[in-house]
Amino acid sequence: MTGNPGRPPGGASPLLATSLTSPADGLTGWVVVDSLVDGAAMGGTRMTGTVTEAEVTRLARAMTTKLALAGLPIGGAKAGLRSPGNRPGDRERALRAFGRSAGPLLRGGVYLGCDLGTRHSDRNLFFTEAGYDARRIARTPRLPADWAELCGRLTDITGSGVAVAALTAARDRLGDRPCRVTVQGFGTVGRAVARTLERHGHRVVAVADAYGTVHDPDGLPVDRLAAATDHAGTIAREALPDSVARYGGLEAWLDIDTDVLVLAATGDAVRGDTADRVRAQVVVEGGNLCCTPGAAARLAERGITLVPDVVANVGAAAAVGALLTGRAPAGLTTDALVHSLFDLVAETVRRNTRDVLEITGAGGTDPVPALLAHRRKAA
Repeated sequence: MTGNPGRPPGGASPLLATSLTSPADGLTGWVVVDSLVDGAAMGGTRMTGTVTEAEVTRLARAMTTKLALAGLPIGGAKAGLRSPGNRPGDRERALRAFGRSAGPLLRGGVYLGCDLGTRHSDRNLFFTEAGYDARRIARTPRLPADWAELCGRLTDITGSGVAVAALTAARDRLGDRPCRVTVQGFGTVGRAVARTLERHGHRVVAVADAYGTVHDPDGLPVDRLAAATDHAGTIAREALPDSVARYGGLEAWLDIDTDVLVLAATGDAVRGDTADRVRAQVVVEGGNLCCTPGAAARLAERGITLVPDVVANVGAAAAVGALLTGRAPAGLTTDALVHSLFDLVAETVRRNTRDVLEITGAGGTDPVPALLAHRRKAA
């Protein structure tokens, strides 16, 4: 990595943690900058009803690690907003207030994009309110399309990267045979993963959303399932074939007999007290902080391969980071640039996944510190 990180590796505290409040606009939130490289940092903006400053701090630290493993000279940050009320206009008012409050940070080098609970249209709204244009950053190359259009073309890039991690780990651990796959979380990432794994000959046998799990040991019709799913990742059960079993409860997916488990929803999905219920041989963190430290340790004790989020869930971060730092190739058409960014993500995820498999295969229980130290030494 080039440049000088604003916080020594392994430091306990972030560089900056600030609260953003505007009661009149329904805004309660935080921005945490974990590290800076050459004065810049980046991360997503999460909007949920339960987000806390501690959660945002953990996510910002994970961004620092994720971007370092991707070899990008930019620090890690994150924003978290509490979901406002449900009255018409509540969401827009809160996002506009966020843009005004976070504007100085955005213009000062802290890029805040999308994350759980926010969409590209939300990001465009608070960018406009902040008077922020990412193309004005000195290191950003001249782009063949405007920022919003380009990012819209990258919607599936995180899911594509998670699928590469799953395919790489499955082949290493399970050989070339078709695998049974469970996907926990069927939002943008989960749907992209399911489609990609199905195209590669694997069978998606279970999918979980906020209302339970749908299961068919012979394989779910992924395209039909995706067509029956709303933007929040909720599946309309009435649109599914009678052969699909429906299970209630938020953790029924843990008990599905499967080879590969992709976690693509909220954090702490697998905990120390539920890790023994995992039936898969390969677990891929397609979301942020999906396994607690206790769960990760227990999975390692059981001989289950875990590909951590800082390796698998890097697609959008790596693509946007490459654009912001001038690492993306210049002078390409929009189509060519999009293809090059997908290739960049696939190469990054595949390399880091293979290194994780090598470290864990040699007996390491937590591969991230060793991998991070190696990447920083090689930079």
